[in-house]
Amino acid sequence: MTSRREVLQLGAFGALGLAGMQGNDNPVPTVPLITQSQLAPQNMPVPYAGVFRRPPVLAPYETGFDAGDPERPYAYYSLTQKLGQAQFMPGLSTTIAGYNGMFPGPTIRAVQGTRCELRIRNALPATGLLHANAFRTVTHLHGSASLPQYDGYANDFTAPGKVKTYHYPNWQTARTLWYHDHNHHLTAQNVYSGLAAFYPLSDRYEQGQLPQGEFDVPLMISDVMFKADGSLGYNDNSHNGLWGDIIMVNGVPWPTMTVKPRIYRFRVLDASVSRSYRPTLSTGDPVYVVGTDAGMTPIVQPVASWRQGNAERYEILIDFRKYRVGQKIDLKNLSNKNNVNFANTDKIMRFEVVADSGSGQGSISAIPTTLDDGGALNPDRGGIATMDLTPAMAKAKRELRVEKTNGIWKINGVTWDDVAASRFTKLFANPQPYDVEQWTIINASGGWFHPLHIHLIDAKIIARNTNGGKPFAWENGPKDVFYAGENESITALMQFDTGNDAGGRYMIHCHNLVHEDHDMMVQFAVGDYRVNDPINSDPSYADTMPLDAYPSVYLPGYPAGT
Repeated sequence: MTSRREVLQLGAFGALGLAGMQGNDNPVPTVPLITQSQLAPQNMPVPYAGVFRRPPVLAPYETGFDAGDPERPYAYYSLTQKLGQAQFMPGLSTTIAGYNGMFPGPTIRAVQGTRCELRIRNALPATGLLHANAFRTVTHLHGSASLPQYDGYANDFTAPGKVKTYHYPNWQTARTLWYHDHNHHLTAQNVYSGLAAFYPLSDRYEQGQLPQGEFDVPLMISDVMFKADGSLGYNDNSHNGLWGDIIMVNGVPWPTMTVKPRIYRFRVLDASVSRSYRPTLSTGDPVYVVGTDAGMTPIVQPVASWRQGNAERYEILIDFRKYRVGQKIDLKNLSNKNNVNFANTDKIMRFEVVADSGSGQGSISAIPTTLDDGGALNPDRGGIATMDLTPAMAKAKRELRVEKTNGIWKINGVTWDDVAASRFTKLFANPQPYDVEQWTIINASGGWFHPLHIHLIDAKIIARNTNGGKPFAWENGPKDVFYAGENESITALMQFDTGNDAGGRYMIHCHNLVHEDHDMMVQFAVGDYRVNDPINSDPSYADTMPLDAYPSVYLPGYPAGT
């Protein structure tokens, strides 16, 4: 449960409810809000009773080659944002807003070099599930080096009844991407309503060194609270954050997954609105970190636990060969400072070992010690592999200071409303294509952590003011989200590699989505900020196609529980 220090920062509503943390400039609200699930005992999910499931994999509705050139493949996909019904708990259903009406949305598995187009139709109602505003959406493929007009710029919205086609180049190295809503001021409510899904990108280097197929498993971790009727409860605690009392993995509360005595790779994503996690195995055995946000780690790192903030992705290996058939291994949550914890938020999911069967295709025979991602992708234009960057290459050094002033979350004293007031011309930085820069993120907000996300870039953390000045063991790979803990600073090197000489404007924001919405977001530009206008270059258009014009087809998957 919460510590005494945390309790002093909380407003209490009733004997059971805890509101989120209050800053000194935020009075405790006078109207009671839901602060944890109000479910009857018979409707409350029981830890480990649910069966693990993988999100379905979406098949493209068209594939081919540009101009018949086999070196220029493409794949076209279609999704519809719409309401759906989910069975999160026994005896009740929950209305969600999801891609194809499900949560998580369908997984899109892309291959390096295959250009993807994703047609997204907004078939949501006029107003949001958790807000009275127009149910506009903006789709961000998190981790992709997309052009600004396809990057999910917060004000590039698609209104209900309209469609936008996003173009994704997929030239980067293999990594775990994910797509989610990014609508200005309402990102938290829209993602919490269900607009989130995986987009793993593979290449030949990753395919040759890490588990594939059955043994490559996405884990989307999120937290939620429910009203008594099973509908979603929401409380952002005066714009500080939302902490639910139920932990879900791929939309199942505390599931149990059956595993074979093999080495599995898990793509772990923190998709919670505000909660961070510190996962660990109940056996005390290490996991092996083989990937970070933006690709494989050069050296495989064994860790007993790791700290994971919102939108961070860590790819880990777990070796189940050491356990006996029938043994249960729990993935626990040790939590971190400034979360609000409840009776079962120390649990994430359970693994149960079953007898080996099948060919084992896709498995690997040993934990690797090193990994090779193939190096720089654009050396002819000056591209440098992220983990080869050095401070001597930096053309500029900049500081990003995250803080709270007069109840408003800011970066360097600036909010996104300031950016909008400048007609979207106000910039934090303006590097040229392929420049290398050194940025230091400083958390000056006292008792809060901030997972800061920088769009477009892959970065190498070179220093922390904690951990003896070094990155944590799990951070020694390419990153695009930076966990700035309480009074921490992080220094990182990044190259502004767009894959070509194109430029434009990209966002920087806290990925505690409540902080992002109120109003912790600024922008930078690569090259000429006027090119590739993120709002006007490729706007959405009226949807005139029948709903079945682009039918969704799902690829064969794996049995429930695996």
